[in-house]
Amino acid sequence: MAACSVEALLAKAEQEEAEKLQSISVQKELDLEFDIGNLLACDKNRIEPRDFRAQKKDEFLRALARDNTQLLINEIWKLPTERVQEAIVAKLPDPATRLPREKPPPKPRPPTKWEEFAKLKGIQKKKKTNLVWDETAKEWRRRWGYKRAKDDTKEWLIEVPETADPNEDQFAKRNKAKKERVAKNEYNRLKNIARAQKVKIPGVGLTPKAQQSKDELAKAVSVARTSTASVGRFQDCLPKEKAPKNQGKKRKFDPLIGDFSNEKNKQLELLKLMDSKKPKLDITKAVNKQMREEDREEAAAKHKKGGGKKGRKGNMSGKGKGKGGGGKGKGGKAGGGNKRRGKPGKR
Repeated sequence: MAACSVEALLAKAEQEEAEKLQSISVQKELDLEFDIGNLLACDKNRIEPRDFRAQKKDEFLRALARDNTQLLINEIWKLPTERVQEAIVAKLPDPATRLPREKPPPKPRPPTKWEEFAKLKGIQKKKKTNLVWDETAKEWRRRWGYKRAKDDTKEWLIEVPETADPNEDQFAKRNKAKKERVAKNEYNRLKNIARAQKVKIPGVGLTPKAQQSKDELAKAVSVARTSTASVGRFQDCLPKEKAPKNQGKKRKFDPLIGDFSNEKNKQLELLKLMDSKKPKLDITKAVNKQMREEDREEAAAKHKKGGGKKGRKGNMSGKGKGKGGGGKGKGGKAGGGNKRRGKPGKR
């Protein structure tokens, strides 16, 4: 009994070991169709219902997936390979199956200014190691980032240059220079994105032009005048210099402390206007409008009446100073008496 149990245990252990280390060769009645570009394998072999019922569903599906994956990996290893950073990489061919996409594939990123310059000059990018030797700490440290080598921000003493102001804070100067470098890099990055998206970048201040108009020159002078600490308040004017135009009006705000009666009256008037159902009537505005309409009607009546008198005078014949051959009356100045000079542009 003991011998049988030992043999059974050994057989079971061998079977488990064989299941773990299964062969890479898989036999199929029909060969699978592969699309290595998409890492796709199509199995058209028929699944026998007896095998599916005899085994457990999960175990059967796991074994089927394992065999098909092994066949796909065997096809991948037939492709040409290369070593990249201590890893073996296979170059996949172009995909043959067109898969549906929700959105179109992204376009390749356009090169930046530096990449275009490097390509023009033939500059090749060299891969730098992440670790460098730090002589101060006598150990290998990162090239960039936290706990980097030659980190000057951790120095507690900075030598003041001979040409610098001895009272100037060198630590603040170093921090300011670093912030300026970071801001410049961020600005260049945004410029590259805007150039790739073909977006016009607005200029900072007044952009120079070859030919500037009189208004642009006046605007440039005004901007230069108000760029002082006092906003041009104590800036001297040139002889015969005119005041700048279109400078806008300075807004006036009510004081935050003191007498609030003016603000109270404004709020009460606003509430009365919102609460009243009848619209507010401006008597002065209404009277002025009525007077303008009456003056307009009176002027139109006078013009109409004066036009009729001129016509009657032209038909009268009598003594006058007219030089025309049609009559001697005053209305005969137009040459004939019955003609009247019209307004320019009308016939």
